[in-house]
Amino acid sequence: MNELSFDVADNEGSVELIPVVDGISLTQLVADYESAHGMVPSGGYAGLIPAHFNFGDLTAYYLGQSERQWPGTGRMWLLGCDCGEVGCWPLEVTTTIMDGQVTWTDFRQPHRPDWDYAEFGPFTFEETQYRDAIAGAASAASA
Repeated sequence: MNELSFDVADNEGSVELIPVVDGISLTQLVADYESAHGMVPSGGYAGLIPAHFNFGDLTAYYLGQSERQWPGTGRMWLLGCDCGEVGCWPLEVTTTIMDGQVTWTDFRQPHRPDWDYAEFGPFTFEETQYRDAIAGAASAASA
């Protein structure tokens, strides 16, 4: 079972939410994976900046269940571009909630549909711990 937390960073006066899986930033995990698999350019990701895009209720968004879910129901952008614009270079994932667990699978870089993330993840979190982590991130974003 994986553990989720968030780094809450300041991005030019706005809150940036960076998922951390088992103590390692998701930006680092995906950059390392892309580099090891010859994906160019590798990395270039940053956390989400809720002030730059209307994700709606972040606690619902990170469950894949927001009314404004991007890019669609059950999928979410976990990371955006390091320029601050989420749609410029997003990392997408499918989010599944089942049997007290939340699982991230089917990672994708929509601007590079031929890139293969089959060996990246899946990441599975205990649902209560996951919900607590996203509640903390949502609270930090609204402060």
